[in-house]
Amino acid sequence: MLTTQYVPGAPNWLDLGAPDLDAAVAFYGGVFGWTFSSAGPDAGGYGFFQLDGKTVAGAGPLTEEGASPAWTVHFHSSDVDALAKTVEQAGGTVRFGPCDVFTAGRLAGFTDPAGAEFAVWQPGDVQGMELAGASNAVCWTELHTTDAAAAKDFYRTVFGWETVDNVMGEHLVYTVASPTGTDPNGDAGHAGIMQLPAENVAAGSTSEWHPYFAVEDCDATVAASTERGATVVVPPEDAEGIGRLAMLLDPFGAPYALLTPSPR
Repeated sequence: MLTTQYVPGAPNWLDLGAPDLDAAVAFYGGVFGWTFSSAGPDAGGYGFFQLDGKTVAGAGPLTEEGASPAWTVHFHSSDVDALAKTVEQAGGTVRFGPCDVFTAGRLAGFTDPAGAEFAVWQPGDVQGMELAGASNAVCWTELHTTDAAAAKDFYRTVFGWETVDNVMGEHLVYTVASPTGTDPNGDAGHAGIMQLPAENVAAGSTSEWHPYFAVEDCDATVAASTERGATVVVPPEDAEGIGRLAMLLDPFGAPYALLTPSPR
């Protein structure tokens, strides 16, 4: 589960690019109880989803040419510029930046070798999300990729992640990642990596990162989501030792997942 004790390589920010920001604010406000606060007149419409006065994510209109609605996971870095060079050397590409975001921090967006987009946030005045690992906030991140082996090598090179493979069922391998020097099977785990099945790729699935939001009742939150226009990709199901989870597309097509964690 994620926390707000950010260390290099750990997720520290999350934001949504939406074609209709007002509709997105209404959707997520109805599902999670979030409010929205503008970042100001010079922020191009960007602002912050908040819960009980704490920022849980950012959101703004789509700005990149050809961009699709999506949640973008950001990872902590103490030197975005140096990391951008590492990304390119490891076979990834720079989509934008590095650039300063006022005095809040320094930002860059990347694409990994299999096509999954992610970003990096170097904190300035803003360290990251103010709430994580709590109900109605992000609790986990996950990569679905067309090449899990290459993805593990890439992210280990870029962020120094520790990884461990967990065999689930006959064929599914789920890789858990954590910051360098930590135990991926311990509380420091922050991301999962999964190989997309060949039939999904043939049907058009592509590599992508998405967030998990912790909820008190997965089934009820799925119902609240679909009532507001979301589409169910994976219906609620139990995962032993993890909890009850589901995956959806919001009304604009951005993937996200829900998790009601098992009691510890």
